[in-house]
Amino acid sequence: MTAVIRNYDIPALRKMDVDHHLAPQQDWQAIQQMGGSRIITRAEGSTLYDGDGNTILDGMAGLWCVNIGYGRDEMAKVAYDQMLELPYYNTFFKTATPPPLMLAKKLAELLGGKLKHVFFNNSGSEANDTILRLVRHYWDVKGQPKRKIIIGRHNGYHGSTVAGVSLGGMKAMHEQGDFPIPGIEHVMQPYLFGDALGEDPAAFAERAASAIEERILEVGAENVAAFIGEPVQGAGGVIIPPADYWTRVEAICRKYGILLICDEVICGFGRLGEWFGHQHFGVKPDLVAMAKGLSSGYLPISAVGVSSEIVDTLRNAGGEFIHGYTYSGHPAAAAVALKNIEIMEREKLIERVQTDIGPYFAQALASLNDHPLVGEARTLGLIGGVEIVSKKGTNERFTGKEGHAGPVVRDICIRNGLMVRAIRDTIVMSPPLVITREEVDRLVAIIRAALDEAAPALRAAPQAPPAPPVEENEVALG
Repeated sequence: MTAVIRNYDIPALRKMDVDHHLAPQQDWQAIQQMGGSRIITRAEGSTLYDGDGNTILDGMAGLWCVNIGYGRDEMAKVAYDQMLELPYYNTFFKTATPPPLMLAKKLAELLGGKLKHVFFNNSGSEANDTILRLVRHYWDVKGQPKRKIIIGRHNGYHGSTVAGVSLGGMKAMHEQGDFPIPGIEHVMQPYLFGDALGEDPAAFAERAASAIEERILEVGAENVAAFIGEPVQGAGGVIIPPADYWTRVEAICRKYGILLICDEVICGFGRLGEWFGHQHFGVKPDLVAMAKGLSSGYLPISAVGVSSEIVDTLRNAGGEFIHGYTYSGHPAAAAVALKNIEIMEREKLIERVQTDIGPYFAQALASLNDHPLVGEARTLGLIGGVEIVSKKGTNERFTGKEGHAGPVVRDICIRNGLMVRAIRDTIVMSPPLVITREEVDRLVAIIRAALDEAAPALRAAPQAPPAPPVEENEVALG
């Protein structure tokens, strides 16, 4: 790494943060009261450094995205070289630039099968906006304009745009702005620990998948365009579905002739030990949303993988798809994404997650299952969650409701040098794919110490009867 280490005026930056900067997904009053955000100044590998001299192990890979780790000189160089040659040109005027064309070809190879076409955007939210537009346009062209409904899941997350927040099933987000928009339905999530503890996993998989079929029949199959889901629900709390859930979902989609959409914004690019999460679960979607790990967060870029059948239908019909973004297929972002994939292939990071660091991470996190506050520690690849409960062997929460204990433990972890996220009462993590075994051990040790430290205060808090299931009592993300 050849990064320049700058001597920032941290108090001045914090004042700028309060006076001028509006952070996403934040309580702006809380930021003001704390005198400004923590200022992250540099990073290397899996480690962050802040302006106060603290070293922090990044258990979240930024925001589920820095898969190859921080400080890659060759990523900076490829962006620099591309910007010197051609920093930008659009793809609106029947023009294209080399990097997005090469990236589209590479993504088609990685996706395989019928997913041979790629539409570029700038974020996961925009990718899912594109999918909504594309799906409805496709059914119009097919002569089935009544097919407008898209079915998602409670606690699913598909972004923050109007389409993204509607497709997602976060009730706290829906309450701001009167969402979802018409034509979006939500069904139960495959959350065995939270919603069906003790139920046979195979029976639960069938029940959760059948909820989709029941909703299709309820609204009329002739009105349903698609089902959308994340292979593993990341921002919903690392909800890992039981075996056979996804194969059942795919069979239901095929039975009723609706499109299957996999949102791979978090699960794609090695997170689950395959290039894409749907490959792990053995299903073949019609559309795939990608972002985050596509460039490991080094530059904003996202993509939608589209099946040949959809593209052939639209090409044969002719006419414009009146949708797109100024920066769709940005040449510098595409060049960086290509280099990111090259690094992942060269260093065999997918194989590393599958056969080395992924199993080690699973074993290490499972060691927390003996802690009296842990109801379940679960992982798949390099994504994991630790459920905090008030009573061992149950899914009962402190104070009788979701979302009290998680932020307490999270804040202790961060104070002690580990960046994790609290989603309700689940501590979630998705470290860089380059994390070392020693860093995994430190991650687990910090979580254990945080649980120990939090226990007395949590035990002393007034308790209340259990609240309704989370899909009826959604609280904001931690």
